Amino acid sequence: MSGEFYKVWGSGMIAVTVALAIGIGINELTHSEHHAENAYKVDVPEGGAPTAVVAEKKLIEPITPLLASADLAAGEKYFKRCATCHSLEKGAPNKIGPNLYNIVGNQVGIASGFAYSDALKAMGGQWGFGQLNAFLTKPKDLVPGTKMNFVGIKKAQDRANLIAFLRQRADSPLPIPGQ
Repeated sequence: MSGEFYKVWGSGMIAVTVALAIGIGINELTHSEHHAENAYKVDVPEGGAPTAVVAEKKLIEPITPLLASADLAAGEKYFKRCATCHSLEKGAPNKIGPNLYNIVGNQVGIASGFAYSDALKAMGGQWGFGQLNAFLTKPKDLVPGTKMNFVGIKKAQDRANLIAFLRQRADSPLPIPGQ
């Protein structure tokens, strides 16, 4: 190899070394320390924590008028998504989620052998049409802290179809209001 190659190679190495040294120097000069005082001040009322801003709750479209004309076949088809985590046959074991046989009209959090979240156990009450509608819209909005990782069902008709299908899976289906 000629001496010319080594001159070019050496010049390149010097340029890279100088660029790295400049970069390190700039980084050290501009490295900022943490400030002793926050730049963004939060007003705190006397004797307490900052007041929380209450988020405006989104109204959930009621499904009661949709239940009478609900499409059970569409509800059964939609349930296939739920079947990954829930069983629906009478006496079937729980899966990741509890067995949903006889869920409509039943008490919240009572499937035997299933470890419900503390948030769901504290909710109490009954899985009526309105409660299921709210839960299925977005579970974590109704029950913050629930273990159920499900984004929810946006369309009211899809929720009505699913709830009507679940309603049929019971020893004595809960009557639809107004019928």
